[in-house]
Amino acid sequence: MSWISPITLENDVVRLAPMSREHADDLASASADGALSELWYTTVPAPADIPADIERKLKAQADGAMAPFTAIDPSSGRAVGMTTYMNIDAVNKRLEIGSTWYAGAYQRTALNTNAKYLLLSHAFGPLGCNAVELRTHFMNLQSRRAIERLGAKLDGVLRNHMIMPNGTLRDTCVYSILANEWPAVAANLEHRMRRR
Repeated sequence: MSWISPITLENDVVRLAPMSREHADDLASASADGALSELWYTTVPAPADIPADIERKLKAQADGAMAPFTAIDPSSGRAVGMTTYMNIDAVNKRLEIGSTWYAGAYQRTALNTNAKYLLLSHAFGPLGCNAVELRTHFMNLQSRRAIERLGAKLDGVLRNHMIMPNGTLRDTCVYSILANEWPAVAANLEHRMRRR
């Protein structure tokens, strides 16, 4: 990828490392924590499907369409989830942060806020993004609230946007943060991270 290359982003709460096949066992355990693949409104791979999911994401990375990260807990060194830069549009300097999930034990902790801060800082800093999108299922209220707490604004809802693995149609909420909004969003995230 000419615009986005694999990079490690980290602070004392989370390390976002370029995805690797070596993360498969930890990620399978993370997926099992909370039975995440059983949630009908999201698409977290089942533990047995983690190796294939990693291969798919690494192929997308090689094609320039995605930059996948493994979220690692620095205190244990274990992989506890994943996130990606996806729908990369180098011409218009836009991307989406998506395919994000964390083991049940790490949900509603400081890990997600710190991970999003690192990803957004890199996107609006070195990458010079004009906008960053975040998308989620209309019915995924936990994800919608987390995205809104970041400071992203709802652009709209794509109705019947995609067919889910269980055959239901997903209405996709599309949120974004613009470059000129990033300083205020960053200040909010920094304030929240200091309070934890």
